[in-house]
Amino acid sequence: QKAKKIKRQNCKKTDEPYHEIPLEEKKMRASLIQKILDRLFPNPQTPLNYFDPFSLLCAAILSAQTTDGKVNEVTKEFFFKYLTPSNLSSAPFEEVLNVIRPVGLAPTKARYLIDMSKKLCQDFDGKVPNNLEDLESLPGVGRKTASVVLCTVFDYPALPVDTHILRLAVRWKLSSSKN
Repeated sequence: QKAKKIKRQNCKKTDEPYHEIPLEEKKMRASLIQKILDRLFPNPQTPLNYFDPFSLLCAAILSAQTTDGKVNEVTKEFFFKYLTPSNLSSAPFEEVLNVIRPVGLAPTKARYLIDMSKKLCQDFDGKVPNNLEDLESLPGVGRKTASVVLCTVFDYPALPVDTHILRLAVRWKLSSSKN
């Protein structure tokens, strides 16, 4: 009963702008939300199919503006053909494009995947880097993709923020950010 009272007290609806909510209240809200999410989703898993850091990185690049289900369909053939950065870096653009064509923005993604693989081979000995700065230096990799890779395969405390997470953070008055 005490928890219910705290819950109602800490998450009461307010019309106060974000910047007027005291930092301590924001921390309490965030802590409560974390507890609820941990209880509801004790072992969250990425919906993308992968088997190593490179395959997750490729799947995450492919997932932009595309459903996870469509990415998982495409990656069956993609992973069979392009198992390593070396395989993918030497693949002809048209061949990669034909494999990933069912996903949105396929021409751009095909170029990103090939260029990303070349950079992995040239600058990182064919290994996916385990830090944000190096990951974001790869073609086609932004903060969200880098965060997905870091928290999923390197157990790094990162939060991949998409439009849904951003919308909820603003709604719950944890952030006023638009990006």
